[in-house]
Amino acid sequence: MEYLDFELPIKELNEQYIKACEIGKESDVDVTNTCAQIKKKLDETKKDIYKNLTPWQRVQLSRHPNRPYTLDYINAICGDSFLELHGDRNFKDDKAMIGGLGKINDQSYMFIGQQKGYNTKTRQYRNFGMSNPEGYRKALRLMKSAEKFGIPVVSLIDTPGAYPGLEAEERGQGEAIARNILEMTRLKVPIIVVIIGEGASGGALGIGVGDKVLMLENTWYSVISPESCSSILWRSWEYKEQAAEALKLTATDMKKQKLIDLIVKEPLGGAHSNREKTFEIVASAIEKELEGLKNLSPKELVKNRMKKYSEMGVFGS
Repeated sequence: MEYLDFELPIKELNEQYIKACEIGKESDVDVTNTCAQIKKKLDETKKDIYKNLTPWQRVQLSRHPNRPYTLDYINAICGDSFLELHGDRNFKDDKAMIGGLGKINDQSYMFIGQQKGYNTKTRQYRNFGMSNPEGYRKALRLMKSAEKFGIPVVSLIDTPGAYPGLEAEERGQGEAIARNILEMTRLKVPIIVVIIGEGASGGALGIGVGDKVLMLENTWYSVISPESCSSILWRSWEYKEQAAEALKLTATDMKKQKLIDLIVKEPLGGAHSNREKTFEIVASAIEKELEGLKNLSPKELVKNRMKKYSEMGVFGS
């Protein structure tokens, strides 16, 4: 287990707890009370740290190297029922954007999401979760297939942004994202969006329009990353913590501004601390949200979705 800077007190107590338990096993000394006291202190420290996280600390948690990625969720939730689909039928298959058919219990879904890598080799293979235009066109192709067969769409967002390379711009990055936003507003099947990690800029918006938008507790959603914001405003990355605070990018901020519909609670310590529990929570949230959408007609879905997004940013006098 890797620990972030603010988690070091947890690391120390966890190491003490493991060492005390090992001493008890290897000797005749009764360390039951000692272990219980350390465990109590460990639980209290966890609660104290995670209930008072700053926006920047939540950004750090959203990028934790042990945090589950899109395919982790899909494989855990769908099991062997997931069938990955490839290609945009135009240029090539974008490895940073994955999608395919899968089931939660007996209900079929079209899953779409950005995929990051687990080590240097796979991060390069997945382009660090940054999609090219063909990735967004693949996502749109899959959404249109889902619409044709009346299958609800689940979009899992975890990206530092769309790929900003010259070749991506040459192939129409901006147009591909804009086209997805337009088409998703009028898609005639339910769309459930879940932000599972980073939700940055147009890279997230390209698959981020939904009837219901959910955010995991320790994720962020913003037009720009704190580091990039800091480098623009202060000409340095040193002010990223102030930028994270000013951007109002946490799940709580997003809910307060009515830009998302639901905050999904994570296990204590973050999604990476109890992956199996996190998968259960997300699957349950998806099923619950679909229950409220599946009886709406296609016309009602589109009307409600259009109304929802047209009202964002409007304030009464």
